[in-house]
Formats: sequence, structure tokens, C-alpha cells
Amino acid sequence: MRRLISKAFAQGMLGFLGLTLFGCSSADNEMTGGNIQAVNHTLHGINWLSVNGYRADGGGGRSCCIVMPAKWRPGLKANIEWEVDSDPYAYSKWPTDEKGYWDAQTKHKANYQRHSATVDIPEWPGTKRCGLSVHFLVCNGVKVTSSCWAPSSPNYPIKDPMEMKEPALCPK
Repeated sequence: MRRLISKAFAQGMLGFLGLTLFGCSSADNEMTGGNIQAVNHTLHGINWLSVNGYRADGGGGRSCCIVMPAKWRPGLKANIEWEVDSDPYAYSKWPTDEKGYWDAQTKHKANYQRHSATVDIPEWPGTKRCGLSVHFLVCNGVKVTSSCWAPSSPNYPIKDPMEMKEPALCPK
């Protein structure tokens, strides 16, 4: 019982501090939540991604959640980390017996690669922001947008083609 009271007290204090820190802030510092969407333009698999410490699934679709300013301001950055599986369909060639399968999976996971990049978050108009979409490009490139348009729309700002093959040599 004592532990429950302590936990409730701690949660109440955190809530109070949150109101103190954010409730009295100016509109320019207001933060809101949104989804993170991974858009993979490569033939590799994106296992997971992280944007400014908010982790999401790399398999496409939207994942909850990221906290961003309600209003864009100069200097906003996205620190992105992600894990790549260069052979996402390898499991179809793995042995079917249990030991062989787990051995193949362990060997396969050893080839996963982790990358990171920091990119500018482009300006969005007013307070119209729709989460953050992270586009994974060849040569471990990334672009981000907070556009409310669907990637298939002609109004969508990122126009890189899908299913791009890695070039033999990536620029430095």
C-alpha cells in the first residue's frame, strides 16, 4: 500500500511539474504530439528508427509518437538513428528445423547495420503539422517532412522514387 501511495505521489508531482513547465509557457514553445512514419525508398529492410529519442517501427505505416513544437522555428533538427537489414527476405532460404532456423537467424542478425544522421526539419505553415515522415534513401540518406499530404499525392514535397537500388559507389 505504501508503494502505491509513493507511486501516486510521484506521478502527481510529475504532472504538477509538467503543468508548471509547459502550462505557463508562451505559444512559441508549445509542444504537441504526432506520429512517426517510415517511408523506405530502398530495397533493404528498415527494422526500426528513432527520431530525437522517440523510437518507431521501420516497417512502414505510422507509429506513435513524437513530440514536436506546435509552431515551426528555425534550427529544428531531427536526429535519426535506424537499423538496416540488407537482405530482408533471407528468412525464406533458412532451414526449417528449429536449431538450423535459430542459427541462421543469429548469423543473419549479425549483419544488421546501424546508421545515424541529423537533418533539418523543413518549415510547415502555421500550426498545420502532421507528425514526421522519415524517408530512407540509398547510400544511407534520409529526408524528413511534416507534410499532411500522402506520399502518393503530387503535392507531397519528397519525390524520390521507390525501390531504388544501391549504386556501386556512394558519394562521400
